[in-house]
Amino acid sequence: MPRNFNLRASLKDRRFVVRAVLGTLLLANLVAAVFVFHPFGGSAEELERDMRDRQRSLAQQLQRLERTRNLVAKVEQAKIEGDHFLDQYILDRRSAFSILFGEVERLARESGMKPKESSYVLDPVEGSESIEQLTISANYDGTYDSLTKFVNRLDKTSRFLIVQSMQASPQPSGTLNVNLRIDTFVRQAGKS
Repeated sequence: MPRNFNLRASLKDRRFVVRAVLGTLLLANLVAAVFVFHPFGGSAEELERDMRDRQRSLAQQLQRLERTRNLVAKVEQAKIEGDHFLDQYILDRRSAFSILFGEVERLARESGMKPKESSYVLDPVEGSESIEQLTISANYDGTYDSLTKFVNRLDKTSRFLIVQSMQASPQPSGTLNVNLRIDTFVRQAGKS
C-alpha cells in the first residue's frame, strides 16, 4: 500500500470498493444481531414478566386507593356525626350551669330526693380548645326507692350526663345520704 492514501485512487480500485461494501454489510449484520439476541427493552419474556409485575402493582395501588377513599368517606361521616352529637348534647358554657344544675335538681325533687350542697369543677379536655369537662358533685338525702327513681330519671334524661360515681350511706333515720358525681361536657361560646 502506498505511503500516501489517496481516496480517489482507492475508489477506482474495484477490490477496495467491494471490500468497503462487504465490511459495511458485515457491520450492519453485527448490529442487527445484537438487537435480535439482546433487545434493549429486554426479551419478550422479560417484557411480559415486567408487564405482569406492573399490572399486579397497579392492582395493589388501586386497592390502596379504594381503601383510602373509604377511610376518607368514613372520616367525613364521623365528622358530620360528631358535629351533630356536639350540637345536640353539648351545651354552651354560658347557659350550661343553670340548665344542668336546674335539671339535676328537678329530677332529684321529682324522684323524692332532698338536694343538699353541690359544687362543680370545670376542666379542659385534652386535644380540644373549645370543649371542657364539667364535673358536678352533689349530695342528696332520700330513701332507696327515691334513689332508684332518681338514677332512672338521670339515665333517661335528654342531656349527656355520665354518672361517674355514687356513694350511698344509710343514716340512723332510715334514709340514705347519697354523694353523686356527674360528668358532662360544655362548649365555649364562639369556638368550634
